[in-house]
Amino acid sequence: MTTVRIPEGWPTTEEQARAVQDELRARVILDEPGPSPGSGRVTGVDVAYDDERDVVTAAAVVLDGASLEVVAEATAVGRISFPYVPGLLAFREIPTVLAALDALPCPPGLVVCDGYGLAHPRRFGLASHLGVLTGLPTIGVAKNPFTFTYDAPDTPRGSASALLAGSEEVGRALRTRDGVKPVFVSAGHRVTLDHACAHTLALTPAYRLPETTRRADALCRKALREAYSV
Repeated sequence: MTTVRIPEGWPTTEEQARAVQDELRARVILDEPGPSPGSGRVTGVDVAYDDERDVVTAAAVVLDGASLEVVAEATAVGRISFPYVPGLLAFREIPTVLAALDALPCPPGLVVCDGYGLAHPRRFGLASHLGVLTGLPTIGVAKNPFTFTYDAPDTPRGSASALLAGSEEVGRALRTRDGVKPVFVSAGHRVTLDHACAHTLALTPAYRLPETTRRADALCRKALREAYSV
């Protein structure tokens, strides 16, 4: 497990964090298709918090895109690097997530975040932020629609509807299991929304959430228990 310090010069105020978002958002690329779904490597990242100790752990789990078998995994632990502010959650997580990605023994390929990319009030969620900083193709697959609206997709798996900010499509509500609540997919960086949805379906052969998210979630929680068990 890698131990992470808060980077020097990391934003400490909402004003500073929003200024960073404004600067980096201009670098997001949304017109590249990205890797082919069901191929190559796909990496899930997720975090777990211990608020009493002011600690966050991050996990990165690399899967083979075709078989969904685990190829590699890494974890990191660090201090929570920013207060809880809706819309600025990436600043709490990114230093530790980057450390987990850096600790992997192989390139991660596509990175799947448990959260948002373009589907963000400032159009720059964790997936977009992480993609711009690393140059990696990224998507966000979230459990809820944040502040956006959508019509319920049709019942069958694979059905989708637009996730809307007014009339702007910022993502899609995607049904990954027949009749089960959809997930909310958005492009992050260097992946189109169509490919983001196709990747999500390729990663959900048996459950609502992608295998990348399920495995990264379990690993970061395990790392938190092991690092700070008494």
